[in-house]
Amino acid sequence: MTAASEVFVGIDVSKDELEVGSVPQTSRLRVARDDAGLVQLVERLKALGPSLVVLEASGGYEMPVVLALAGAGLACVVVNARQVRDFAKASGKLAKTDRIDAQVIAEFAQAIRPQVRALPDAAAAHLIALVARRRQLVEMLTAEQNRLTLSHAAVREDLKQNIAWLKSRLQDLDGEVARAVRESPLWRENDKLLQQVPGVGRVVSAVLLALLPELGQLSPKQIAALVGVCPFNRDSGRWHGKRSIFGGRAPVRTVLYMAIVSAIRWNPLIKPFYQRLLAAGKPKKLAMTACMRKLLVILNAMMRDRTDWNPNGVLAA
Repeated sequence: MTAASEVFVGIDVSKDELEVGSVPQTSRLRVARDDAGLVQLVERLKALGPSLVVLEASGGYEMPVVLALAGAGLACVVVNARQVRDFAKASGKLAKTDRIDAQVIAEFAQAIRPQVRALPDAAAAHLIALVARRRQLVEMLTAEQNRLTLSHAAVREDLKQNIAWLKSRLQDLDGEVARAVRESPLWRENDKLLQQVPGVGRVVSAVLLALLPELGQLSPKQIAALVGVCPFNRDSGRWHGKRSIFGGRAPVRTVLYMAIVSAIRWNPLIKPFYQRLLAAGKPKKLAMTACMRKLLVILNAMMRDRTDWNPNGVLAA
C-alpha cells in the first residue's frame, strides 16, 4: 500500500480479522482484530494518509477499530451495511467475500464520501452504554413475562424470581442513568428542557440525549429523516404509491412512540393533531407516526432555540 492523494480505505470487520482495501490503488491488508493488529493497522494507514476510512457497523466489533483510528487522527466513519450492499449491487458486484467487501467499502467511501461525525466522549459513551443496557433489560423482562403467561407449574416460580430480579435491576439502572445525566451540566439543562413537554419523561429524555446528539442542530426534515419518521415518496409516472418511513434510529423511534402514547392523551398540541388525523380517515398507525414526527420537530426547535415549552407558540418552525 503506497501513499497517494485522495486515498479512500474500506475495512471489513469480523470477530477475528480486519480485511482492508483501498482506492484508487487496489491493495490488500489483513490483520488480526486484536491490540497488535490494531497497532499494525494504524501504522500502515498513517503511512498511507487516507482522506477517509469507512467501516460497516458490525454489532460492536467495529468500535475498538474506530477508537484506534480516531486516536491516531484518522478520519473514519461507520456506515450501515445495507448501504454498502446496495452500492455493491448497483455496481454489479454480486459476489461477497471479506476481500471483495473491503474493496467495495473503499469504493463506497470514494463515491459517497459519508460525513465524518465526532465520536462520543467518555461521558457520552457511558450514557449510551447505560441506555443500551436498559433496553436489553426491558426486552428480557418482556420475554420472561410472556413466558410466565403460558408457563408450566414446574418453572413458574423460577420465572417469577427472574422477573423480580429484572425489575429490581431495571430500577437500579434507571438510577444510574439519572445520575449520569445529573453529573453533566449540559445534559442536566437539556434534560430539564425536554421534560417540560407533556409525554416526554426521564427515559425518553435520556435516550434522546444519548442516541440523538444531533437534536437541535439539524433542520426539521433532516432530524426526521435521521430518526426515520420522515415518509418517503414512492411515485413513478402516473403511479403514486404509499409514502412510508424507512431506516433511521430504531431505539429513538421506540421511545418516541412511548412518548406519543402519553402525548395523544395529555399534550395540548399533539392530542388535537392526532384527533384531526383520525377524523380525516387516516389509519391509527399513520397518525401515530405523524405525531412522532411532530413531537420530534417540536423538541428539535426547543433545543435549537433554547426555548421553554409553550403550547401557544410556534415551536415547530
